[in-house]
This record gives sequence, C-alpha cells and structure tokens, in this order.
Amino acid sequence: MIFQNRNDAALKLAKKMSTHSFLDPVVLGIPRGGVVGAAILAKELNADFDAVLSRKIGAPNQPEFAIGAISETGQVYLNPSIDQSEMNLKESLESEQKKQLNEIERRKKLIRAILPQAAVAGRSVIVTDDGIATGSTIIAALQCLRPRNPFKLIVAVPVASPSRLAEVRRWCDETICLHSTEHLTSIGEFYIDFSPVEESQMLDIIREMVANKVHSR
Repeated sequence: MIFQNRNDAALKLAKKMSTHSFLDPVVLGIPRGGVVGAAILAKELNADFDAVLSRKIGAPNQPEFAIGAISETGQVYLNPSIDQSEMNLKESLESEQKKQLNEIERRKKLIRAILPQAAVAGRSVIVTDDGIATGSTIIAALQCLRPRNPFKLIVAVPVASPSRLAEVRRWCDETICLHSTEHLTSIGEFYIDFSPVEESQMLDIIREMVANKVHSR
C-alpha cells in the first residue's frame, strides 16, 4: 500500500476507524508529521485534537539511528535490542537526553501558546504518527500518557512492521494499522510525497484546528 501523502494516509486511516466506538475521543499527534494526520483524524472522527511530544534518542555518532526516545515528561524508552555496553551509551546518553528534552521544551512552549493541553482522563486517547519504524517515539509518548488515566490508549498509524507493532502493543490497549509489513526500512518508502513538515506549517495546522473549534461552538 502506497499513500499519496500524509493527508491521504490519514483519510484512509480515518475510514478504517469510522466503525470503531470511542469514548469522548481525543487524537494526539507526535510532532511534526504526526500532527498533520492527527488534525485530519480529529476532524473525520469528530474528536478533540492535541499533540504529545517525544523525540528520538540517536546513537553515538549516528544521530539518525534511533536507539530510543524521550517523552515531554522525561520518560526514556530504550530499544531492548540495543546493546548499551557496546555502544558506550553511558557516556553519551545523558547529554543526548538533555539535548532532546530541551528541544521538546522549546517546541512545547510554541504549541501550548496556541493550544492548551487536552484532558485525557477517562477518554479514548488515539496517538498517531506517520508510521512506526522502531516504535521508540510512540512508546515514549505512551509512557507519559498512561499515568494520566485514559479510558483506552490506542495507537493508530498508516504503516508499521509487525514486530515493532507488537512491541508498541505492549504499551497500549489497541493498535490500528492500515499496512503492516516486515519489508520496512523507512516510513517514507510508503509515501509518494513525504516532504518534511516545517515547524511553521505544523503551527498553522494547530492554529486552524483551534480556530475551527472556537467557531463551531
């Protein structure tokens, strides 16, 4: 399954989810790309909209290779398949966590200046992103959401590998995925247009969602 772009993927995902029953749902996107899909899911499912922030933790000297992730509340998830001793993580992990948490805080201030944090207690909470490669960023996000007592914690993505989806399922109540394949080296392979989502574009989407909610009251 190939998606035209993030909008196309989110619309197809929303169609699959339209028969599900949710309790006072709220859709949370992981910035930046996940916010695009979350906005569409929220509109299509008549749900509230929000963001949940997490950032991948890169390997020493290989920042693009995710060995884990950190959430907006500081929880750290490390991929269990990573041999920490071989990668000399003890020397680099602390500085990498601090770097990513600082970036989360910077981005969080921008988002929360526009969009107050949504309540999740007692609600169906749907977490979404462009897809699941390692699963680290979504798992870190789930770790910070679970203590907020959602009624049900759901992960909904367009594409994922079965093995990583199984790992993510350990941290939530349900996973919904359009296309699951082991032949997944990068999420972008499943999109014709996988252009980077700029921060200004993400903030514009958030402003639009806030404005539409106010106007619909």
